[in-house]
Amino acid sequence: MGKTESVDVRGLLGRTYFAALDAVRPEVLLAPYLLGPRPDFILAFGKAALPMARAALKVYPGVPTLIVPPVGTADLGAPPEASVMPGAHPVPDERSVGAAEEALRRLAALGESQQALVLVSGGGSALLAAPDGVTLAEKQALTRELLHAGADIAEINTVRRHLSRVKGGRLAQATKANIRALLLSDVVGDDLSVIASGPTVPDTTTFADALAVLEKYGLEAPEARAHFSSGAADTPDDLPNVTNTVVGSNRLLLEAAQRHLEGQGVRAVILGDTFEGEARELARFHASVVRSVQEYGSPIEAPLVLLSGGEATATVRGDGVGGRNQEFALALALALGEAGVYALSAGSDGIDGSSEAAGAFLTPDTLARARELGLDAAEFLTRNDSGTFFARLGDALVTGPSGHNLNDFRALAVGWSVWGAAGVTPTVTN
Repeated sequence: MGKTESVDVRGLLGRTYFAALDAVRPEVLLAPYLLGPRPDFILAFGKAALPMARAALKVYPGVPTLIVPPVGTADLGAPPEASVMPGAHPVPDERSVGAAEEALRRLAALGESQQALVLVSGGGSALLAAPDGVTLAEKQALTRELLHAGADIAEINTVRRHLSRVKGGRLAQATKANIRALLLSDVVGDDLSVIASGPTVPDTTTFADALAVLEKYGLEAPEARAHFSSGAADTPDDLPNVTNTVVGSNRLLLEAAQRHLEGQGVRAVILGDTFEGEARELARFHASVVRSVQEYGSPIEAPLVLLSGGEATATVRGDGVGGRNQEFALALALALGEAGVYALSAGSDGIDGSSEAAGAFLTPDTLARARELGLDAAEFLTRNDSGTFFARLGDALVTGPSGHNLNDFRALAVGWSVWGAAGVTPTVTN
């Protein structure tokens, strides 16, 4: 037994978030994979495009490079020798189209004996947009119709891949060169075909599958239907000139957080990295785990920190400001009531939905402090206004874009909540 130390639990969770992100920086994750032959061209796109490109150019200085980061992130440090064409996210615009056209042009100019290094991260499907058979506006409208009709993400992606000259392996198909693609995964299960809509990955779906989705939901979409039935070349089901490797994932982020906590003498357990579904439902599940630990010491005794990842969703019914991580935090506070905990739920990309925050902190007295300020937590949740709620409490985590994207980060500190609510400094034994 070591000494007993006072612990700032909220501060501990915040430091853990930043320490985990630092441990899995794109340049750290890429380093073991940047040992191959010098490429003739580097293309980097996605939320982590800038740090990925910087890492590659340290190893391969002087290689012609095109970087497509989100608009507003150029201050993360663009290499001076690279061409930078920011694209829009989450909704593509003409800048996204221009970036895609330039990427396709430069890849098409490469010969069979040449090599391209393609660095892919989450958000890439919006940043590189090259509509095929429809206009950008028509594709955006169809996506909204599919969402409104209740289509799942696999069905939506099947349609979108077949209306693009980039998605579903079409980017790689545009060149005769050999492509080495290194990917940071922002999707549950690390499915290559889903990361940025699989621009360098063979597609197992067809025009017929895309048409079947429209039929299933009774959508007219005449332009898309005409394209699917036009006899045009389908997405490639084989790309012998490409190797795809996932170099970073949500699991690595959580493991880095676990190592940091254990280095502080705090026991940490990873619940899983594949959580999906509505943020409110995930909050209720996490609340049930917390209660089991609090009341029965099962599946493990407190004090400890529960870590989880994956990607929640938040169905917008109101007109508030927020995102899936803050909605999770607010729903968790309501599900736990007065048996609250210290917690942090945040996006690894530094942006949570429509807010300026990455996520939000909970404390055992979150609801009590809200009542003192006249804030009705349930009403804020109904309005999807979690961002405003936590900003008013001073519990929003604002970081700005992180230049990374490894899905959601959740940390729940269980076993200090009683002391915290009573105003007593919690302790942990090292």
